[in-house]
Amino acid sequence: MLPNIYRGDYRLLAAAPLLAIAISLFFIPSIKMGVDFQGGTVITVSLSEKADAADLQARLEGEGLDATVRVFDTAVGYRAEIEVPQSEDLIRADALKEEFNAMLPEVASLEVAALENSSNSGAYMAKKAELDAVADQLFELAHIRRSGLNISGTNDLQKRFGEAYTAVYASYQNSISGPIDEAVNYDSISVQTVSPALSSHFIEVATNVVMLAIILSFILVFAFFRDVMPSVAVLTGALADIVMALGAMGFFGIPLTLASFAALLMLLGFSLDTDILLTTRLLKRKGDPRENAFDAMKTGLTMSVMAIIAFGALFILAAVTHIPTYYEISAVALAGLVGDMLATWGINGVLILHHVEEKRRRA
Repeated sequence: MLPNIYRGDYRLLAAAPLLAIAISLFFIPSIKMGVDFQGGTVITVSLSEKADAADLQARLEGEGLDATVRVFDTAVGYRAEIEVPQSEDLIRADALKEEFNAMLPEVASLEVAALENSSNSGAYMAKKAELDAVADQLFELAHIRRSGLNISGTNDLQKRFGEAYTAVYASYQNSISGPIDEAVNYDSISVQTVSPALSSHFIEVATNVVMLAIILSFILVFAFFRDVMPSVAVLTGALADIVMALGAMGFFGIPLTLASFAALLMLLGFSLDTDILLTTRLLKRKGDPRENAFDAMKTGLTMSVMAIIAFGALFILAAVTHIPTYYEISAVALAGLVGDMLATWGINGVLILHHVEEKRRRA
């Protein structure tokens, strides 16, 4: 039978999770951003024959393509996943496109005003010069000579700008497809591309979601317990869980993608569940606080073990099927569930138990 770990100097229980957090903070900077958040292209090909990932990557590099290659066996044959980082030219083109689109309405409005009244020509020409400078930079990226475009007005400039952007994007795609066609023998191919603008949008949305989740969690926990200390302790345990999961991602090389980010949000909810279970038992129940904490721990560990078994099964399935989404979700969840056991019962438990005993001592 499991002994009550809260007997004696239970403050020592915080040592293990604090050490885990310190180690996690060391590995968090090593987290690799996936295509969803970094931008780039992932090409999945069905291979005609078995291939070595290192050899295939070397052949692609010989063709001038900087890529990361993974080869795996599936029920329908061998497949290769080729991940190509985002092109600097495409990143620059996206930035120029955003700047151009932001300036275009004002220039178009000034153009109309200048046609109606010549006194507005000065303002129009000044703003038009700024817009032309942005367009010229994109034309240079697309290797297009402006002198041969016959641009007569803002509408023509907008049209030619769009064509230049398409040319830059096509050049990026050709720089990928050409080396793959030369170096890889494949039966079928699928391509997933995330533009710099879309990846920036993903990052912005993810940041907002995390901040909103933290704020709402604090408000709801405080509204339920009407006490600042338990609310802070609950969120401390939840954030410690996330930090340890992120550290595991950095250590094991699990990329930050939409799938792994979803797993992190799920862990936040699970951690709040176990933390609130512990806090409720200690604040609402009468009797020995240490026994109440131990009783809550037995219930919480049962929940965690069941969740570990479920995600362990998903992890095994990911190992067999080589589906990256399954692997990222299950690996992050397993790391976070282990971290949750340390954080909830080693940090949150210590803080809440100390708070309850101090209140009773003062009373």
